[in-house]
Amino acid sequence: MLVSIDGEAALSNLIRDFKRITAKTVGIHWQRDFFDHRLRHDESEGEKAEYILQNPIRAGLIEADEDWPYVMGAEDLDPK
Repeated sequence: MLVSIDGEAALSNLIRDFKRITAKTVGIHWQRDFFDHRLRHDESEGEKAEYILQNPIRAGLIEADEDWPYVMGAEDLDPK
């Protein structure tokens, strides 16, 4: 997951709450820990997004990124 938050926000609290809510509402069973990484000034958001999109391919779950149904971008969010 690639999210953008305020630099002062507690990422661990955000992830904890997201996992708790999705576990209760959708029944997702999350792994205990997570790896977080804040982008540095010289890092590209687009490059990191592409890296994340390639994870299912590297894991051998799919052959092409368009085969992975679990992708949502900002354009998919309801503007309400």
